[in-house]
Amino acid sequence: MRALVSRDVATSVDELLHGVTAREPLLQSDGKSGAHLERVVLDGRPYVVKHLDLGEDWTMRALGDLGCKTLQLWRSGLLDLLPACINQPIVAVAHDARRGPGGRATTLLMRDVGAWMVPEGDAPIPLEQHLRFLEHMATVHATFWDFDDTFGLTPRPNRYTELVPTTAAVEQACGSTAAVPPLLATGWARYPDRAPRGADVLLPLLDDPTPLIAGLAVTPSTFLHGNWKLGNLGTDDDGRTVLIDWESPGAGGATEDLAWYLAINCRRLPQAKEEAIAAYREALEGQGVDTDGWWDRQLGLALLGGALQFGWEKALGDDTDELEWWEERAVEGARLLP
Repeated sequence: MRALVSRDVATSVDELLHGVTAREPLLQSDGKSGAHLERVVLDGRPYVVKHLDLGEDWTMRALGDLGCKTLQLWRSGLLDLLPACINQPIVAVAHDARRGPGGRATTLLMRDVGAWMVPEGDAPIPLEQHLRFLEHMATVHATFWDFDDTFGLTPRPNRYTELVPTTAAVEQACGSTAAVPPLLATGWARYPDRAPRGADVLLPLLDDPTPLIAGLAVTPSTFLHGNWKLGNLGTDDDGRTVLIDWESPGAGGATEDLAWYLAINCRRLPQAKEEAIAAYREALEGQGVDTDGWWDRQLGLALLGGALQFGWEKALGDDTDELEWWEERAVEGARLLP
């Protein structure tokens, strides 16, 4: 891995956007966090500006992101070490330490990659693109194999306490109007009736995911993006994977990114989950990572983790097969808990 070179940070939005000749709000229907976006023109080129605001972004609050993990990731220089197959659009960041929560203390300037993003909808994506996403995910993981987070990025436990009933209660108490938190409460309330065997496993972990965290901790670690949803993905003209929304990066097992991808994109995957898992493993091994000895344990626990993150969403849906698949993964994964 190349040596890290820390990145400079502008001290204000005015400094970041100096020279902008056009500026307008950008409505993003796929975005569910509450982040404020703008489209600007700088030096004749289109850019997107994203304001990361703890007061507006419920996902930052749910992840316990009080210091802005994207800011810490940018400062670290880790984004410069991404493999060539990844097109990440952030080109500059501003942080005004004088402005607290609700003051949009951190602002990102990003190349406008909208034309390359996966179109919205429910139709399956092309198989070739899906397999490329898996291959490029594996390439990122192989590039950062044995990654140790010394940069203060997203702690692993926070990933498994983000989408829990407590988040819904906290957001209700603070008067949040975000759409997702109330669904967490409804989905988890329905889950025991719809998936009783899964509930026996998941409900205790909703309160305390420590056994899951401990089980994953003894398996290999890499650098995770944290949210490989199709709304964050695209393919540029050179065949690289566009990967945006670096808001929950950190250390974790490679199959944790994979489990999230399988769970959140389930309606649009062009192949069975088992086939996708096999394709990812083949891609990881193709990058020189030996999967013997740890794969089955980490995968089983990561899929249990995926059920813990998205059981509420499966309970709200009408796809019984999808619900049952993840319930079975929860039951199987529980056998691997320490």
